[in-house]
Amino acid sequence: MGIVAGKMRKILIIEDDAAVRSLTLKILETEGFECLVAENGVTGIKLAKQYAPDLIICDIVMPETDGYGVLKALQQDVHTVAIPFIFLTAKSNRDEIRQGIELGADDYLIKPFDSNELLGAINARFKKQEVMHKRLQLLAQQLDQFRQLMEAKDEMLDNFNQEVRRPLSNVKLAIEMLDQEQSKEQRERYLQILREEFVREIALLNQVDELQKLLTPENVNLLTKFNMLKLKTDPSP
Repeated sequence: MGIVAGKMRKILIIEDDAAVRSLTLKILETEGFECLVAENGVTGIKLAKQYAPDLIICDIVMPETDGYGVLKALQQDVHTVAIPFIFLTAKSNRDEIRQGIELGADDYLIKPFDSNELLGAINARFKKQEVMHKRLQLLAQQLDQFRQLMEAKDEMLDNFNQEVRRPLSNVKLAIEMLDQEQSKEQRERYLQILREEFVREIALLNQVDELQKLLTPENVNLLTKFNMLKLKTDPSP
């Protein structure tokens, strides 16, 4: 239970009661967790910031800095704010529980507790963490797809801009020559150039319309996979 994907999960126990601390440590180490132990809130805060454990189990009533103070301190640090936090308490007072939840605690365990309660609470926190991690991965993938889509559209517009400029240059030249040319035969030739370039422009506009319909995130990924579309983040061949 304590090892996931080759990594041993680390749990910080902050508890001033030696008996409770020893029991908690024994249960967790038996399950394969790596444990850090603090006898008070001040030491607990230091260890949390130094080692960034995967989960914290913390007593509420402690001298100097109580459990609420520990949680507040860790909530103010960007490196520890997301660590799952379970309170240990000898009371089942609703106001006390609500206060902890409002501060950001993930769960409560009422002392005395057994190993099933402790491991169940820990397992629930890690499962929730894994679900959130998967959601964040999915969101990151969706954002990456959106970025690729925007880059592909930018590339398409750049290419379209270059393609449009070529016939426009020909149109400009044909107009200038048509204005100067006196020969009916030559004038007809330049008029034909204008007609051809006009048709080409319309064809380009139609292609852009069709490409926009085809340019979905799925198609962008497929084109990129087969090197048919070069995005800015892709290494040059």
